[in-house]
Parts: sequence; structure tokens; C-alpha cells
Amino acid sequence: MILKLKELLLQICQEYSELKFVFHLRNWHTDFLRFYQSQTNYNISKSSLSLRTTIYKGKRSYGFSLNDPTEEKLREKITEIEGFIDSLPEDPDFVDIEANTAKSAEKQKKDNRLEVNLEKKIAILQHLAHTVEPHNFKIYGTFICNYRNLYIVNSNGLDKHEINSPIYLEVKAVKQDTEVTVLETFGGEDFSHFNLERFTGNLLAKVIAGSNEITDLDAGEYKVILAPRCIGEFFSYLMGSASARTLDNKTSFFEDKIDQKVFPETISLTDDPDHPEMIQFEYTGSGFPYQKLKIIEKGVFRNYMVDNYYAHKLNMKETGSEASALVMDTGDKSLTEMINSIDKGIYISSLHYMNFINHKETSLTGLTRDGTFLIENGKITRVINNLRFTEKISHIIENIIAVEDKAVTVPFSHNYGHFGIESCRMPHVIVDNFKITSSTGTI
Repeated sequence: MILKLKELLLQICQEYSELKFVFHLRNWHTDFLRFYQSQTNYNISKSSLSLRTTIYKGKRSYGFSLNDPTEEKLREKITEIEGFIDSLPEDPDFVDIEANTAKSAEKQKKDNRLEVNLEKKIAILQHLAHTVEPHNFKIYGTFICNYRNLYIVNSNGLDKHEINSPIYLEVKAVKQDTEVTVLETFGGEDFSHFNLERFTGNLLAKVIAGSNEITDLDAGEYKVILAPRCIGEFFSYLMGSASARTLDNKTSFFEDKIDQKVFPETISLTDDPDHPEMIQFEYTGSGFPYQKLKIIEKGVFRNYMVDNYYAHKLNMKETGSEASALVMDTGDKSLTEMINSIDKGIYISSLHYMNFINHKETSLTGLTRDGTFLIENGKITRVINNLRFTEKISHIIENIIAVEDKAVTVPFSHNYGHFGIESCRMPHVIVDNFKITSSTGTI
């Protein structure tokens, strides 16, 4: 069915002399398991076939999506758009759609819905539930395995295929009397990298820390340890400034900073779509081969991420990078050494509800969640009520004074629609002078 549709798309690209097409044909399957109060809540298996299309006529364009596409539906839509596309406004900066027809390896991948079946998922979750139960915690969360075939076809000769089969496990343990929450996650496309003993140990350590007394914390500047999830989110937010789009609209923090030192030498960041322990990608959204790109190298800003549109508009080289697989280089400190080095500070496990105040200045505000702990005399001593912070991402990274000697893969899921799942690979970091604005007074 899907191959027949793909051949139809190639045929349509040849039929219309005045139009150009960009097609994204996706066949998506998921097994989505949710658990609640240490019990399986429901397990959903779902599939969909969808077609996202953009039609161009000169400098005018119009996009639409079809669920369960057929030739009849598609041709009817094309005829409808032919009737009004000439009345649409032109984009004076549009030049052409993607023309790079080079193919990547287009790797075949295991279907992780079969590799990590329901029986295996339940056994893992039962083990985790039994581990935290003596501490009066129950587990909540999701265990997702997807399998997606994506075909990218366009009128410039693109005919490309990408398979993804991401795994996303998020376990939130909740203390039943205090409602303290702690979080542990796993993500990737190769389940052989999942170590149940290590995952259990990490979750249990957080559960034990979450069993301590709860306290408030005054506003001020603190030395903080950011968990890999946190520094990954900050880098992800910052990557908007590393795109050619923000360079063009004058909102990039990195404007006029190419090949300049902007962060400490301990900071190197790469977009690496082939990393074996992460969710991997073959192509960017336009169909350009996704390529490894050094963005920050020993504190020096090296490259903007440039897509097809801005490569034409700004006369820059297309990079084939979208910040969907960010990897930060590790340092030379163990997490134990990092905690032991702090007389008074905070361990921040996760972030929530972050919003930009000023993109160019990288200033934002947000909350901590899922395990914020007080560090005193080199030990985690108490749970802290969730905190509000207002900071500049650039200030946070400029003030990184230690980097952990190992990194972990952190998955992120939108948890709606087609459960888009990406990952980053990050170490713990120590940040000096992190600005806490207030306590929420609640866990």
C-alpha cells in the first residue's frame, strides 16, 4: 500500500509542469503503555498513514495534510489548490525546493514494538514498582515503542526513505504521603543499551533522596548541579539561536560570533544523528542528508544550522542539521566528586514550564520539578519545594565550572499526535551563580 502510494507521488511530480511538490508520506505505528500507581493503566496499539504536502507555483505555496490518503483524495486536493494558488501572496525570498538527491545509508531497523513487547515492558515495570514500594513510593509514567516509515519525495528528484523505531521509557516515582516526585528515563533505538540494574539503582537513589525532610529555599544565587535532562533542555532552547532563521531575523544570540569564544573551553556541543545510543535520523525535514555538525567546539561557536530555504536566502551552505541529536562532550569529574565539592547548593533534576523572555538575550523563566534537593557539606540532605528561576541560558553555560566524566541519553517525547521522540546525550554540570527568584512553596 505505502509503496504504491509512493510511486503515485513520483508520478504526480512528473505530471504537472507549472507546479512543484514536496511530499512527506508517513506510515506510523505505536505501542503505548501507561502505568499508574504501580499498575498498568492501559496499553494502546495504534497505526496511521498520513501525507503532508506542499505545492509551489513560482514563489507561491500552499500546504495541507491528508490522513489515510488515496489517489482520489490527493488529486481532488491538487485541483482545488490550482484554483486559488495564483491569488496567494508571493514569498520574495523563495528560490527552490530541496535539490540534494544524495541518499544516506537508509538503514533497516528492528521494530522495537516486537523487540520490547508487552510482556517485557510489564516485567520491567513490576521490578521497578517492587523496588520503590518499601519506601512508600509508587511508579507512574509511559513506556512507548514506535515504528515509522517516512518517504520524502519532491519534484526535484528526491526519493528518500527513513525508518525510525524509538523507545521512550519515563518512570516517575511518587511518595504517597508527601507527593515528592523523582524521575528516571531511558531512550534510544537499541534496547541492548538498557541496563535494568543501573536504571533501578539510579531510580532508587533518587527515591531515597526524596524520602528526606522537605524544606523551602530563599531567593538568591546558588551553585547548582544540573542533571543531564536540564542542561539538555537549556541547550535545546539555545539552539534556536544557532539556526540561520534567527540569524536572518536578528534574534540570534550568536550573531557576529562565528569562530569566537563564547563559552568556557570545557563546552563542546555536536549534533550527531548517528550516535549508537541515541535516536537516529537519516534526513532533515527537507530531505537533505542529516549530517554530524560541530556547533560549539571548546567554547567557540563554529556553525549555524542552515536549511535549504536559508541557504538560498542568505547565500550560506546547507548543513543538514536540526539539533535533534545534541551531544555534549564529557569532562573529568564524577557525580560524587561534584556533590562533595559543594558546601551549600542545589541539585536540579528536571525543568518545567520554561518560557523565553528575550530570545536574543537568551533570557527565560521556568520551574524545577521531579526532585530538587539541597546539598549541604558535600551531601544531599533535604528535598526542596519547587523553585522559580529567571536566567539567561548564555549566563548558565558561561558559568559551568565542572562537567561530569560520563554522559547519558535523555529522551524527550511530545506525547501527543504521533509521539515525536528525540534525544540528547548530556553529562551532569555544576553551574555557579544560578539565579533562583522564589519558591513555589509546593512539591
